[in-house]
Amino acid sequence: MSDATLEKLRSEALRLSDAERVQLAYDLVQSLDAPPDADAADAWDQEVSRRLDAIEAGAAALIDRDELRQRLKARIGGG
Repeated sequence: MSDATLEKLRSEALRLSDAERVQLAYDLVQSLDAPPDADAADAWDQEVSRRLDAIEAGAAALIDRDELRQRLKARIGGG
């Protein structure tokens, strides 16, 4: 695609309504995503079940919200 064509397309897109630009942006981003992994949902369901079982069995080390915040801040350099 030439620069002129791209600029014309960009100019036309910017004349769209907000809702139309949102839909266009969504469609463009979706076009870049890989196809969904058919096994991902099942794998996540199994992982959630495994973690819930560990919690219910008392085998999981749980932390409270304040400790989680502290750990997150330390990890991202916020304190």
